[in-house]
Amino acid sequence: MEDVPRDDDGAPLLDGTVEVMLLPMEAESGGTTLVALAFSTVAALVDAMGEEQAWVAIPSDKLEGALEGSGAQAVLLDPQPPQDEAGTSTAGGAKND
Repeated sequence: MEDVPRDDDGAPLLDGTVEVMLLPMEAESGGTTLVALAFSTVAALVDAMGEEQAWVAIPSDKLEGALEGSGAQAVLLDPQPPQDEAGTSTAGGAKND
């Protein structure tokens, strides 16, 4: 995690830059929705995405403002890693049992 300027709550200041990756997901309506992934704990991030992930902590009440202008149409909280046909996690770098 890069050192970025933060307010008293720990949220990145808007004059600093935090990069987010938006994922296109199939919407219930049949179209595509751009989604920002969010994790409630670092352990949940590692379980879903692997150990080598950049991250930044943003208080939940500041998330909407932090994503403003990003194009995100939704936030997916604590997504589960994809599973292969054997039911094994396919998360990059995550340990598989």
